[in-house]
Amino acid sequence: MFDSPLSASAYEILDVAPTIDDEGLRRAYRLQLRRTHPDAGGDAAVFILVQRAWELVGTPEGRAAYDRGHGFADDAPWGGWHEPDAPADTRPRAKSHGTAGGWHRREYLARVAVWAGDPAPADPYDPAFVRTVPRELRRLLADALAEEDTARTVRDLGMGFTAWHDVDARSERDPSGKLDHVVLSPSGLYAVSSEDFGGVVRLRGGEVIGPDAGDRAPVTAMLGRMRILARTARVRFGGGVVVVPDDDLAQAAVPLGSLRGVPVVIVRRSALRTVLRSGVPGARVIGGNELFDIRSRLQQSVRFV
Repeated sequence: MFDSPLSASAYEILDVAPTIDDEGLRRAYRLQLRRTHPDAGGDAAVFILVQRAWELVGTPEGRAAYDRGHGFADDAPWGGWHEPDAPADTRPRAKSHGTAGGWHRREYLARVAVWAGDPAPADPYDPAFVRTVPRELRRLLADALAEEDTARTVRDLGMGFTAWHDVDARSERDPSGKLDHVVLSPSGLYAVSSEDFGGVVRLRGGEVIGPDAGDRAPVTAMLGRMRILARTARVRFGGGVVVVPDDDLAQAAVPLGSLRGVPVVIVRRSALRTVLRSGVPGARVIGGNELFDIRSRLQQSVRFV
């Protein structure tokens, strides 16, 4: 919570300035509890956010640690959302191709440089700087981080899995189209979309809706891009998976049904490992020689953005 570039800070949730004194912070917390309590007509999801914000900054020790970790302190040591280091251990990993989050990081850096002008920011990933960036640019960084988190989960699934990240799925109707991840596993072949809308996910008709989603239609876009790759590589996807931060989905996994003939599920990030191991409900299981055939077709056909 509060670790996404799109997430409101604990201070924003409590509707106070980061410089407020401890007593003012306590009064603000009590006020927000009354305003957001479900019994008083408030939103239950926001009520929970208020409580969690207080857990982070409600004590002097906790507040000091939060400020250092999120760029609110002058001596904040955290370097921000830099690219993750390569794994140090030698355990068997899933085979991985492409660079998860690479396209979104490149876009973020290029567009931030134009927005910031001269002088360029010393560290474009510093949390204090990122908070000043327009939301549409912060969304690029949030998407990169989400894709990197998914890639780490897939990597740790082991040798039976193969993943392709930032897969080119462009078309005339979708000139910037890409599939965040294509995952081949003993349970099936899946397209995986890593999303971070910065708020609670709401669903209608098999699609993500609401102000946090804006004009994005992640499920529809993913299905269209899956068809492009399926035709190019002559493969058949078993299902689609949309991954969101844990705090943004009420349940661990929500099946969206069969959309355009493809079973789709939206899952919390912590549930992704289980879903990819056990399979999307209704997905076609593959194995044996077919598994090797699909892997070869994808290896020959996949291009990266």
